[in-house]
Amino acid sequence: MGLRSEHWYAGQDRNAYIHRAWMRRGTPDDAFARPQIAIANTASDLTPCNAHLDEVAKSVSNGVYEAGGIPLNLPVVSLGETNVRPTAMLWRNMAAMAAEEMLRANPVDGVVLLGGCDKTIPALLMAAASVDIPAVVLPGGPMLTGTFRGIPLGCGTDVWRLSEEVRAGTLSQEAFARSESAMIRSRGHCNTMGTASTMALVAEALGTVVPGVAGTPAPDSRLLEASHGTGRLVVELIEKDRRPSTFLTRASFHNAIVALAAIGGSTNAVVHLLAIAGRLGVGLTLDDFDRIGSGVPLLVDLQPAGRFLMEDFHRAGGLLAVLREVRDLLDPAGLTVTGRPLVDHLGDGPIWDPEVIRSRSAPIIAEGGIAVLRGNLAPSGALIKPAAASAHLLQHRGRAVVFDSIEDFHARVDDPDLDVDADSVLVLRGCGPRGYPGMPEVSNMPLPKKLLEQGVRDMVRICDGRMSGTAYGTVVLHVAPEAAAGGPLGLVRTGDVIVLDVENRRIDVEAPDFLSRTPNAAMTSAFASPRRGWERLYVDHVLGADTGADLDFLVGSSGSAVARESH
Repeated sequence: MGLRSEHWYAGQDRNAYIHRAWMRRGTPDDAFARPQIAIANTASDLTPCNAHLDEVAKSVSNGVYEAGGIPLNLPVVSLGETNVRPTAMLWRNMAAMAAEEMLRANPVDGVVLLGGCDKTIPALLMAAASVDIPAVVLPGGPMLTGTFRGIPLGCGTDVWRLSEEVRAGTLSQEAFARSESAMIRSRGHCNTMGTASTMALVAEALGTVVPGVAGTPAPDSRLLEASHGTGRLVVELIEKDRRPSTFLTRASFHNAIVALAAIGGSTNAVVHLLAIAGRLGVGLTLDDFDRIGSGVPLLVDLQPAGRFLMEDFHRAGGLLAVLREVRDLLDPAGLTVTGRPLVDHLGDGPIWDPEVIRSRSAPIIAEGGIAVLRGNLAPSGALIKPAAASAHLLQHRGRAVVFDSIEDFHARVDDPDLDVDADSVLVLRGCGPRGYPGMPEVSNMPLPKKLLEQGVRDMVRICDGRMSGTAYGTVVLHVAPEAAAGGPLGLVRTGDVIVLDVENRRIDVEAPDFLSRTPNAAMTSAFASPRRGWERLYVDHVLGADTGADLDFLVGSSGSAVARESH
């Protein structure tokens, strides 16, 4: 089979001349007959977790050239979780669409996907699945562990923890400010089991990363070694015509879900995996996460659900050590970019530190997967991460305290006259894909100050938005349908009794007539109503969290063919 790039470079007509002449710039004649490899690079100074990817790209380039390919840097839309407003999730689909179109439009035969920060790996995988050219993911890796007052800091997780201690009056504002410069010690993404770490590891379990690479710390020289090897591998993918559609199957997603549960990964992985599966035509559903993952033991003791950080995880044996412990739960049909099944790469997979990675016989939690809840409050589903929740709140009955928007929440949560106690259930709505827009990470609502001062550190919270993978607490999130799509969450009133029953997978309102209510104007007036641009397109076409929050016209694939010339 010939190279895709031959449609641009082969021949002697005017168009081939134009394509070669403008790309020549010192390259040898035979360069145009060799595999053209795009390095889809999400490096950006405004995405600090990915700022080092230019260095990684150089090592990839060396590997590509050594294997006989031509490396081509392709900057793509970069989304920095910590900076962009209103939320990076608003642009995940845009980044995926832009990357897909650039890969299709250009003379490239394969692609190395360089991501790190939360939305970058999901967006790149969605793009690669839709254009379906040979592709391999190279995660940028987590940062090293920072310390403050001799104690390790988990970025994200300790932001939430320390900020609550300031509000409770147990930590001074000055000490909080001093911890800021210690939180981010090096290049790389969050060092907790947040979304960035989760998606890197899940991408490996899915089969799209060279086994053993995900989780390598960003400053570790072994990441550059792996980058070189990944550059060599992508040339092989082209030779073998090993495209995403040839190895990403239901078995791949089964293995990704098992890994997600065993590592105690972020709830955000659910919405991303659903979107990736939608691009491939794999019939993944929300219930698959509960069916496959709920009985998987939690083996990794990392923040936010545990104690350690990603540098410890890599030292302790990494993902392959975890997967070896749950090998019997994996689908042996799940393949990888190497052409071999994932299970063939597990080998001995030794655990070097049993405190960080537990053995199957001594799990942190016997059943640690994400639970999918349904009921009259979430007929299309909602999620909770039991490993990050308080055990005593997993069965709870409490009075709702409702906030109609994020502005309403910020205005009232610390009001000393707010009618709330430790048994109350905080409800925040208007934060789904359509409502905000973009489904922000606000579901782990800060607790009312007066309760923090009383020593309360967790409450049941319910929201149609997301929460950071670095966050923790008894949070019911991704409630679907969202309030802005007419979901029952928009009909709850303060004072309604809400019953959470995680064991039986239920979330219900004890108000028989509540579905006949009319939504209040304070809520509906706060829903996003953009007039133009991407936000307008997004609000008009975004699907629910229960199917991946992709745009309706982006589900599926268009392949790599481009019929018409540019001149």
